[in-house]
Formats: sequence, structure tokens, C-alpha cells
Amino acid sequence: MSMNFIRKLPIPQEIKKQYPLSIAFETIKQQRDAETAKIFTGESDKFLLIIGPCSADREDAVMEYIYRLAKVQEQVKDKILIIPRIYTNKPRTNGTGYKGMVHQPDPTKAEDMLEGLISIRKLHKRAIEETGFTCADEMLYPENYRYLSDLLSYVAVGARSVENQQHRLTVSGMDIPVGMKNPTSGDLSVMFNSIYASQSSHTFLYRGWEVHTIGNPLAHAILRGYVNKHGESLPNYHYEDLLLTYHHYLEKNLENPAVIVDTNHANSNKCYLEQPRIVNEVLHSCRHNAEIKKMIKGFMIESYLEDGSQKIGEGIYGKSITDPCLGWDKTNDLILRIADQL
Repeated sequence: MSMNFIRKLPIPQEIKKQYPLSIAFETIKQQRDAETAKIFTGESDKFLLIIGPCSADREDAVMEYIYRLAKVQEQVKDKILIIPRIYTNKPRTNGTGYKGMVHQPDPTKAEDMLEGLISIRKLHKRAIEETGFTCADEMLYPENYRYLSDLLSYVAVGARSVENQQHRLTVSGMDIPVGMKNPTSGDLSVMFNSIYASQSSHTFLYRGWEVHTIGNPLAHAILRGYVNKHGESLPNYHYEDLLLTYHHYLEKNLENPAVIVDTNHANSNKCYLEQPRIVNEVLHSCRHNAEIKKMIKGFMIESYLEDGSQKIGEGIYGKSITDPCLGWDKTNDLILRIADQL
């Protein structure tokens, strides 16, 4: 057989029982979820920052980064809600390369999915227990979401997954905000069909169960730029792009029109130092147009302890092993500058 079944992995409930979240921190998560939801429904005018490494590669560096974020959050808490990125699943364009901690808790060692599932739960659990932050992750595998469902306050569906039926239906059964990225082609209709499906109710097969969902009204758009037929990266955060997105929302008559602007990926052409400039341009568009200001709920920013990126094995502490990220000093300055403009 071409598919070898290595071992049966524990179901999410078993991992949760092994590494439980206490009632006290369950309450903190409920409070964080409620505060985040109010941003998307318009009940709160706070700005959302989903910020952190492109991929979580090592627990110690990620936790140091989050500790630093917690101090900045205290400075800007009246204007900004920070949700750290702890991205433990990493989609790959051609299927090769580092796929995240869920595959390799140690990027220099062989894949171990059981240890991966345990390590990502422990990392997200440490974040809330030690800093009070509930975090964001990307849903690369819909069937894996349940391993972290009691810990996450935000989920993103990536550009390569947004057209997938199982992702859309799974989102429809979630009760936290989920950002649906525009596909790499840039076709906004694909993203909006995904949001529509996610906000609708469904009956489908999930983890061996027949399940029914009521729809997720907090599903929304993430603009991340796109790639044209020549393989060139093009942005979709400019004023005209935001207006076009706003009109798509009107035409679809979706609940809670909301956009998160991804300041890296194709929007920056992976030139990570462009992220502060992109932030400033979007905030300028918000000041110029009341509809855009109401629709834009925040930014997704790639940031880590050190500027740039490195190859696996170079061993530079706190430097991305996937896409290049803003270093800490630039990140700290950017967050404070955003707060000054709100």
C-alpha cells in the first residue's frame, strides 16, 4: 500500500484531559472571546492586532516574544486588543519544507505527529496561563482544530485552504472569529463565497461524526495580496481595493462586515520591512472614508524577536525559519505608532 498507517493518535478529548485548562483560565478565555467578538460586531471600537512569528518554531523564543507583547498590551489596552500569533501549522506552496510544530516540535529532528499535537497544546496553554493571552493559529487541518478549540480566540484559514469545503463547514461550527484569506489568485468572489458558507448552517461528516452547525457570524475577510499569472505579487490593501471589498460585502449581505489586512505575504511581496508603511496607508484610508474605517478591524503582522529569516539549523534565537518577520524593536515602535493614530 502507498499509505502506511503508523499509529492511531489520541482523540482531542484525550489530549485535553491529559493537558487540561483550569476553570480560572477558561473564564479568562471567555472574557477574551467576548471582547474580541465585540470588535467584529461593532460594539467595541478597539483595534485588533494579530501579531507574531510566521511560524512558531521553538517554545522558549515564542514565549519570550509573548511576554514582551504582554507588556506592550498593557500600554495600549484602551485602544488595541492584541492576539498573538502562535502558528503551529504551516502550509507549503509545493508541499515541501517545515510544516510547523504539529509536524516537527523540533525543526531539526524527524516528524512526530503525536509529540507535535502535545507540544502545540502545551505551548498555547502556557501562553494563557503565563501571560493571560489567548492566541491565534491557522487551521491547516480542520480535523485537528479540536485539539486546541478550548484555547484559541482567533483562527485563520489560509489562501490555499479557503476554497476547501471541509474548512468552510468546520468554520461554520466555531464560535470565535475566523478570518478567511483571499486565495493566491486574488479572486475575491472565492473568499466571499467562503465567508457566506461559513456563516451558514450545515450538516456534514466531521471526525467520524454526523454534525450539524448553526453558522459562524464572526467569519470575515483577510486581505493578503495575490499572485498574477506571471507569478508577480500584487497588493490588495490600497484604498480602491478596500472600497471594492466593502461593496462585495454589501452585495453578499453578510453579517458583521469586517476586514483584517495582512501586511506581509503578497501585500508586501514578502518584503517584511514594508509592513509599517502598509499599516500607515490603511490607517490613512480609514481616516478618509467612514465606511472603510468601520469595516477595517485590524491588522495581521508577522513579527518575531529578530529581523528577517534564517535557514533551519542556523540556530539564531528568535529569528523566523519561514517568512521574514519584523524584529522586536520595530514591532514595539509599530504598535505604539498604531495606537497614536487611533
